[in-house]
Amino acid sequence: MARTDKLDSIFMKELSIIISQEINDPKLGFPTVTDVKIAPDLSVAKVYVSFLGKNYMKRDGLDALRRAKGYIKTELAHRVKIRRIPDLDFVVDDTLDKASRIEELIKNSK
Repeated sequence: MARTDKLDSIFMKELSIIISQEINDPKLGFPTVTDVKIAPDLSVAKVYVSFLGKNYMKRDGLDALRRAKGYIKTELAHRVKIRRIPDLDFVVDDTLDKASRIEELIKNSK
């Protein structure tokens, strides 16, 4: 297992805990960290997050995460012992929305 693969899973676990239990922003909604991909040079970590609800709730949730990025990075630094915490790039993971849309299209085509 590559170093970044191992860090991906560690970051995913820790970010899930921090985001779901420690951020007190009502605009955040109900986020779920679905994946983390850290660049090979450890400069950036793409954090894929899905949100329950409508599109405006996803946008508000993403904005809330971006506002809390400094706090999240500080918490990660306390929990993950690496020299430098990568910059966090939060991305909405809309895979579930796409899958349900495809299922709906298939169902309606019959």
